[in-house]
Amino acid sequence: MTAHAEPVPETTEHLVEVLKALANPIRLQVLGWLREPDRHFPPEKAIADQNEVGVCVSHLQEKLGLAQSTVSAYMALLQRAGLVQSTRVGKWTHYRRDEQRIAQLVDLLGRSI
Repeated sequence: MTAHAEPVPETTEHLVEVLKALANPIRLQVLGWLREPDRHFPPEKAIADQNEVGVCVSHLQEKLGLAQSTVSAYMALLQRAGLVQSTRVGKWTHYRRDEQRIAQLVDLLGRSI
């Protein structure tokens, strides 16, 4: 199991990228689901702790009813924006919210506008 987190600079340009990522209603909905993963994704289907490791991309795909490539692209964008972290468990990628980064971005937004 490996976790991947990318350093995210706190700049106005980065804030614009975050807002672009959040402008898509599906990506915004996924972030909402990931806040309470056990409420939105059956824990008995999980191969790892959804709160610690995250939700498997295949479960996101199933719930959204979208192609795997689309879901992966959405999640990669959210990860580049610093809103989620990914963890590999075997061949599966799991995503969870990066609560610390989200709090920093909310603070940055508050100071920027």
